[in-house]
Amino acid sequence: MRLFHRTDEGDGGPLTTLVVIHHKRCPSADGPPGGDGARRVSYDRGMAYDEALAARIRGLVGDGADVTEQRMFGGLAFLVGGNMAIAASGQGGILVRVDPEASDDLVATTDARFMVMRGRSMPGWLRVDAEDVAGDEELGEWVERGASYARSLPPKRPAGR
Repeated sequence: MRLFHRTDEGDGGPLTTLVVIHHKRCPSADGPPGGDGARRVSYDRGMAYDEALAARIRGLVGDGADVTEQRMFGGLAFLVGGNMAIAASGQGGILVRVDPEASDDLVATTDARFMVMRGRSMPGWLRVDAEDVAGDEELGEWVERGASYARSLPPKRPAGR
């Protein structure tokens, strides 16, 4: 997987296009140099994450005493018991924490892909594009996966206590 950035002027300021290259055998006529297959995700650097998506997640994750929100990974994360469950990602779409043992199966059977950090795939951390969670049912399934896994982990104590 490779990333390619391009910044253009949008109506509200700079608009950055992040191109995620998944597989060289998937040609894209409008891809970056080299003609590799690519999927484009545009996002406005002025807004760290999709606020409407965050509101939808908020409505689905609930307002239990163990649910908190925290800015992280350039987005807004929803934590259960201090453990991240799901986030409205600053790169668009969602970032979901799942059981690492289930990661390969979820990547093979859904539209999810591994989160890549410093060139390494991160089992247990999956990205899903916004268009793949456009419906409440699809988003609800990912919120449930993330919240269920977060609840299975030992709760974290708040910092400084």
